[in-house]
Amino acid sequence: MESLAFHSDSLGDTEEFLNINYTRMRIGNNTGVPVRTDITRTILGPMSLDDLDLSFDMRYDAQPLGKICLCEVDSGTIEENYADGSTDFFRPGELGLLTPPDLPYSGVVHHARYSITMFDPSLLTQVAAAAPGHDLEPVRLTGHRPVSQAAARHLSGVLEHMRDLATDRAVREQPLITSTAAQYLAATVLHALPSTAHTDPTATDRNDAHPETVRRALAYVESHLGEDITVADIAAASYVTVRALQLAFRRHLDTTPMAYLRRLRLRAAHEQLRACSSDEGHTVTSIAAAWGFAHPGRFASAYREAYGRSPHTTLIA
Repeated sequence: MESLAFHSDSLGDTEEFLNINYTRMRIGNNTGVPVRTDITRTILGPMSLDDLDLSFDMRYDAQPLGKICLCEVDSGTIEENYADGSTDFFRPGELGLLTPPDLPYSGVVHHARYSITMFDPSLLTQVAAAAPGHDLEPVRLTGHRPVSQAAARHLSGVLEHMRDLATDRAVREQPLITSTAAQYLAATVLHALPSTAHTDPTATDRNDAHPETVRRALAYVESHLGEDITVADIAAASYVTVRALQLAFRRHLDTTPMAYLRRLRLRAAHEQLRACSSDEGHTVTSIAAAWGFAHPGRFASAYREAYGRSPHTTLIA
């Protein structure tokens, strides 16, 4: 499913839709004004990006969502009641974690227009594992507000970028782009919101960060270049922890596994540009996207730095 849209003036139909597409919940109309619900969803890899517009005050009492749910309010107010008995209000221009993924939640959406972005909580652990010294325990968010205004602005900008990517069907169909985008969002969430992620190195990781680890990692990366692989996949193929893998790459190659992977994918894009012709319908954008480069301008800049000329020149030649 790439997208869905729901428009209704029925409270019952709205409740049914929310139960099917979010989690089990009961809703009510707090003010008695006419109900109008407009919801659209776009899928970008493992992420769902929803825009909601409720013209009434919707009371809700919901079961755990099971997802990281980032909420950004455009107009109106969302009153959220948390399991510890506290209440918070998301107002226009504010964003944060709407609800912990494993706890029931309730509140009132006060005539609001807002967006929510959801993904599986395991992605936080996967991304945190890429940090040297992460203890590999499942990562939990410990607060629902960004740690600073600067962190909130950065998170808001990344969410906007995700929505820009989701509007491009060609981008949505590229698994390398969508998986990288999801990891980027998860990393931004870990930077912006308080969590249990730790980054203390261990003696075992230092001992495993030897040249043989790098050799196994390079062999795996080169043979899976066009696949959707993560740093955890590379570490598993190298028989070490992610921490040891990161340390080995820094120690022996002065880079990171994912940076090395991007370098090889840039080279693969270069070889494909050389082998293809624009007369055959190939474009720089399509070739770049196939190798996980979503932003044509950034791809062109990286390509010029590596090869001393424009990718368009290579394709035409």
